[in-house]
Amino acid sequence: MAKFNKKKLPSRHTSLGPDRAPHRSFYYAMGETEKDVAKPFVGVVSTWNEAAPCNIALMRQAQSVKKGVRASGGTPREFCTITVTDGIAMGHEGMKSSLISREIIADSTELTVRGHCYDALVGIAGCDKSLPALMMAMVRLNVPSVFIYGGSILPGQYKGKDVTVVDVFEAVGKHSAGKISAKELRELELVACPSAGACGGQFTANTMACVSEAIGLALPYSAGTPAPYEERDKYALLSGKTVMNLLQKNIRPRDIVTKKSLENAATIVAATGGSTNAALHLPALANEIGIKFDLMDVAKIFKKTPYLADLKPGGKYVAKDMWLAGGVPMLLKTLYDGGFIHGDCMTVTGKTMKQNLKNIKFNPKQKVLRAYDNPLSPDGGVVGLKGNLAPDGGIVKIAGLKKLQFTGKARCFDNEEAAMACVQNKKYKEGDVIIIRYEGPVGGPGMREMLSTTSAIYGQGMGEKVALITDGRFSGATRGFCVGHVGPEAALGGPLALLRNGDIIDIDAKKGTINVRLTKLQLAARRKKWKPKKSSFGSGTIWKYAQTVGPAYLGAPTHPGKRKEVKVYADI
Repeated sequence: MAKFNKKKLPSRHTSLGPDRAPHRSFYYAMGETEKDVAKPFVGVVSTWNEAAPCNIALMRQAQSVKKGVRASGGTPREFCTITVTDGIAMGHEGMKSSLISREIIADSTELTVRGHCYDALVGIAGCDKSLPALMMAMVRLNVPSVFIYGGSILPGQYKGKDVTVVDVFEAVGKHSAGKISAKELRELELVACPSAGACGGQFTANTMACVSEAIGLALPYSAGTPAPYEERDKYALLSGKTVMNLLQKNIRPRDIVTKKSLENAATIVAATGGSTNAALHLPALANEIGIKFDLMDVAKIFKKTPYLADLKPGGKYVAKDMWLAGGVPMLLKTLYDGGFIHGDCMTVTGKTMKQNLKNIKFNPKQKVLRAYDNPLSPDGGVVGLKGNLAPDGGIVKIAGLKKLQFTGKARCFDNEEAAMACVQNKKYKEGDVIIIRYEGPVGGPGMREMLSTTSAIYGQGMGEKVALITDGRFSGATRGFCVGHVGPEAALGGPLALLRNGDIIDIDAKKGTINVRLTKLQLAARRKKWKPKKSSFGSGTIWKYAQTVGPAYLGAPTHPGKRKEVKVYADI
C-alpha cells in the first residue's frame, strides 16, 4: 500500500501538529483512529436524495467507493449535496431552479472540500445538472478526482415495447388531442419508470455520463451499467482505489480536462445524438480551466462528427442497450479509428485515451452503435445557428429530423406557461414559429427547459409542422424543430425581444443560419421602443443568480473561472 506524505497535502491544515488536537478529536468522535487521521482525507460526494429515481441508488454506491479508498490507504469522508430533478421540476416554475442547481452543487462541493481541507475527491451523480456540476467542482478545486455516474434506469415495458419517461410526456399531448384515453395514459405512467436510475434515453444525464468517460474523468465502462445492477458497485469500489492512485501520482483534473479532451467530449455528444444541454455544460467546464470553448466551438465539432448511436429520442434504443452493445469505450474506439478522437489525452486510469482503447474491438453484430465509416448520418445530431435573430448563436438538435429548413410566422410568448396554454388549446397552426422568450439565464431567471411544451406539440402530431425558438433550453429528450440557447437573450434586449407576431423567420440547419426578415434599421427602430421586462424575482437564490450569471453561449457561468484565479485550492 502506498505511503503518503501528509505534510504536502491540504489536510495537513486540519490534522497535523499540536494545535490541531481539537480538529483531530472531532474525527475520533466519528470512530476514526489515530492511524485513520494520519492518512489522506478523500471527499466522497454524492447527490443522493429522495427527489427522483436518478439519485436514489447513489448512497449505496458511495459505500463501495469508501471501501476502495480505505483499501488503498485513504480515509473517506462522505457528504451529500442537493439536486433538482428535471422530470419533476418540468413544466412549472420549479424548472427555474434546475440550471441554478448546477452552480449550487458545484459551489457546495467546493465549499465542503475547502472548509475541511480534503485531499482528493470522488463524485457520484445521477441527474442532469449534477453530472457537469461535480465535474466543474473537480477542475475548480484541482485535487485528484474521479467521477462516477450513478447509472441509468431500466426501460419500462408497455404493449411489448421499451418505454421511457418521455413517452409519458408525449402521451400527455396525445391525451389532450384525444388520441389516447385517460386509462391508457394511467397504464403507461404506472410502468414507464420501473427502477432506480437516471432517464434511459440519450437525454442530458446519459449524454453527460458519456462525456465523463470521453473527457477522461471517469473509468472506462463506468457510465454504462444500469443503476439497479450490482456491477455498478464494482466500478464504485474501483473509483475509490483509482483516486488514491491519482493522489500518489499527483495527476489532477486540469491534467485531464484540456481543450483536446473537451473536443473529445463534444465529439461523443454528437456521435450519440446527445442533449443540446452539453453545449451549455462543456463551455462551463472550459471556464473552470480558463479556456475559450463556447457554443459555436462545440457546434463546429458537432458539424464534422458522424452520428453513430441509434438512441432515443431521435433513434430506437436506450442506455441499457448501448451498454450491452459495447458501451462508451467501443464507441470511442471507432471514433478514434476514424480520426475523430484525440488519443494523447490523460485519463483517470493514469493512461492516455489511446492506451485505454488499445485492446477494444468493434463488434459489428450489434445494432445500437455504428462504425465510423457507416454512420446513421454524416454529421452530428446537433447544429449551431447564427444570424440576425441570434448574433451570439443558438442550437438545434437535428437527430431524427426529416427536413432541415423551416420558414414561418412568429407567434410570440413572454413565458413558457403562455405558450403551453396556446398548445393545449390548439390555438396554433402548421407553419407557426412559436417564440418563447424571457426564459434565458437572466430573464427566467434560470433558463428553463421546454420539454412539456415540445412533448405536447409532438403528441398532437405537429412535431415537425411547427418550429419553436427560445432563449431558454430544451431537454435532452426534446425532439422536433426546436432552437434553444438563442443569444443575446430577450431580457438583455436581444433580437428575440424585438419580434412581433407575424414576423417571418427563416431557419436553415444545413447552412447554420437563423434570421428574421427585418432590416437593421427596422430592428434599431424597434429597439428604441423596447422596455426591459421586470423580473418576477426580487429576492432569494433565483434573484442572486440573475445578478451574476453570464451568457448561455459561454455556458451560463456565475464566476470568472481560472482566468481570474489567484491560487488553486489543491496547492494551499
